[in-house]
Amino acid sequence: MDAFSYLSVLLSIILGLAITQVLKGFRGLMQSRARLRMYWPTVVWSILVLVIAVQSWWAMFDLRHHEDWTFFAFSVVLAQTIVVYLLAALVLPDFFGETGFDLRAHYYDHQRWFFALLIALIGVSIAKSRVVYGEWPHPLDLGFHLVFAATGIACARVRHPRFHEAMAASGVLSIGTYIALLFTHLT
Repeated sequence: MDAFSYLSVLLSIILGLAITQVLKGFRGLMQSRARLRMYWPTVVWSILVLVIAVQSWWAMFDLRHHEDWTFFAFSVVLAQTIVVYLLAALVLPDFFGETGFDLRAHYYDHQRWFFALLIALIGVSIAKSRVVYGEWPHPLDLGFHLVFAATGIACARVRHPRFHEAMAASGVLSIGTYIALLFTHLT
């Protein structure tokens, strides 16, 4: 067994838990629909977190070429998956009990933490390129990272609902474009 095959097991488990967390939230949305106050940006961001988790798993296949693993390099890659899991844990509420659920209230209760984690994810992703590959991300990839970081900073600071609605919609467009331009084929 090569090093990447061994290390990727833990990475896959954490990303699998992140995906499970979001899917469990979707299940809660369906089961609690009669007691649910919907807020569409929450649903959009939860779908985007699911896409981010899958895209992270997809992109990590490129790490199979890396042979000089150190504990530090693995820790940075591991940190990326942990942040994705934490995003998944915050994006939707835990649907327990018989009380009602307000997705708008949940969104703004966790807005700063959620977008701070998004910013951290961008930072860890850039650090991963630097630590594992010894270089900065490709300029197009880095440009998208900077756009995502700026979005995260703005969303963490601004609380206006119309702004967050616009950012959720632009998140779909920007993440969709990012994947379409850089990750359509497994390399």
